Amino acid sequence: MIDPFGRHISYLRVSVTDRCDFRCVYCMSEDMTFLPKAEILSLEELDRLCSAFVGMGVRKLRLTGGEPLVRRGIMQLFRSLSRHLKTGDLQELTLTTNGSQLAKHAEELAACGVKRVNVSIDTLNPEKFAEITRWGRLPQVLEGIEAATAAGLKVKINAVALRGVNDDELSEMVAWCGKHGHDMTIIEVMPMGDIGGEQRLDQYLPLSMVRSRLKRDWTLEEIDYRTGGPARYVRVKETGQKLGFITPLTHNFCESCNRVRLTCTGTLFMCLGQDDAADLRAPLRASESDEALRQAIREAISRKPKGHDFVIDRDHTGPAVTRHMSVTGG
Repeated sequence: MIDPFGRHISYLRVSVTDRCDFRCVYCMSEDMTFLPKAEILSLEELDRLCSAFVGMGVRKLRLTGGEPLVRRGIMQLFRSLSRHLKTGDLQELTLTTNGSQLAKHAEELAACGVKRVNVSIDTLNPEKFAEITRWGRLPQVLEGIEAATAAGLKVKINAVALRGVNDDELSEMVAWCGKHGHDMTIIEVMPMGDIGGEQRLDQYLPLSMVRSRLKRDWTLEEIDYRTGGPARYVRVKETGQKLGFITPLTHNFCESCNRVRLTCTGTLFMCLGQDDAADLRAPLRASESDEALRQAIREAISRKPKGHDFVIDRDHTGPAVTRHMSVTGG
């Protein structure tokens, strides 16, 4: 699949649920209204959709949410999709998780061919963690990471930089990741969805500032490492681990975008920061044949935009798009 700008679309991120057992302050409001279960695709339908994309050239598949591991029966989907790893049609099956359910599922994830997982942790302070996530408990997440490591999964830590919240702690997190052998990615706040009383302008911390502060404590070596994703990586000389920076606001990362995002209702978003979308649920359910579905996918890819228009400043304090990250796939 080639988009209008010559980019090869080989990466599909799938939100298997918009529900989550955390309520992170930069992601959603505490009093969320989730999609009616009747609108959610079944696991079998998600399997069929993912498999159609694999048949059209997707080589990397990431299951996300919400929190993917709170979806009932989710391991059934992992087990089913793992067949594409065995045939070689899929190079990687992975997930992004908040880690709350990871201890329960780590061994089976590894048995399904999952090699690595991304775990979201914004602080190593238990009290601050509870404040950021509202409902989360840090010890439970750390237990999940330990279980994942014991099962042979490579863990990467994702941390959102939050002004006045964890900006004084990111260097400590780099040290912690180095000690435990985890790569780390630091992410700027993204203006998506209403988050209640919180103001993203107050949360927003440019990663140019973060990087300058980290250089006081660490030697950040430029490396020629690319995943096709938005992160730009350096190596922390003192630990040997990779450190990524995702900068949707201070530096648009769209020029090499190789991905599209599928929601749990069968809506395909060609760009995280644009509202244009394609309904894949209708062609999926209209026929047992996948031809209409494949045609809908091809048509959607032909509309993939060059990039997003994320802005956060005093003139743009509201969300750039109304949907929450948990709907599109975090």
